[in-house]
Amino acid sequence: MKAMILAAGLGSRMRPLTDVTPKPLLKVGGIPLIVWHIEKLAHQGITDIVINIAHLGSQIPEALGDGRDWGVKIEYSDEQEEGGLESAGGIVKALPLMEDDTFLVLNGDIFTDYDFQDNRHLGEGILAHLILVPNPEHNPEGDFALDGNLVVDNKQYTYSGIGYYSPKLFDGVPYGKSSTVPLLRAAMKEGKVTGELYEGEWLDIGTPERLEQLNAELMNRY
Repeated sequence: MKAMILAAGLGSRMRPLTDVTPKPLLKVGGIPLIVWHIEKLAHQGITDIVINIAHLGSQIPEALGDGRDWGVKIEYSDEQEEGGLESAGGIVKALPLMEDDTFLVLNGDIFTDYDFQDNRHLGEGILAHLILVPNPEHNPEGDFALDGNLVVDNKQYTYSGIGYYSPKLFDGVPYGKSSTVPLLRAAMKEGKVTGELYEGEWLDIGTPERLEQLNAELMNRY
């Protein structure tokens, strides 16, 4: 299975830190946030990784290279010219680098101990499998709900930024800026999105305050 780390965002809420550093390279426990993902993916057998880049994007391949330092192979989908294509647009541009089977997508600005599944297969006709989490303080209403193992378009839990996708979800999506949310909602109406609730460690590192809080927690932990 291949994994795609979404790392092209502006990180506007992280300013002024992201005025000079792309958010995935901000350090958590002394290690760039994106490196936590790479090390965990490698540990769990996912060694083919695609990273999309835009805002200050050249810094990311300069820092990570081809991934050999972590025993992985990294390829880059460069959106610097477009200025970032958002989630679906970024995935569509990167599809030529992905496999025709299920692939993992994760946001580059989360911190989690979730175990990525290198053998996750979507069921017949299923277009996505989403990992949901209990609602954090900054998203109290949630994004989607679970009805058995199906994800439905009601507010109950928060989307973690971790999902397993079929390339078929993006059939017919034109090149350009677009979000995955409308695609997922349309697939939910047809019962084509499954999901699960993960109640382990998960944090959206969206603001300098949350980054500082996480660093303080890790300092106490280790």
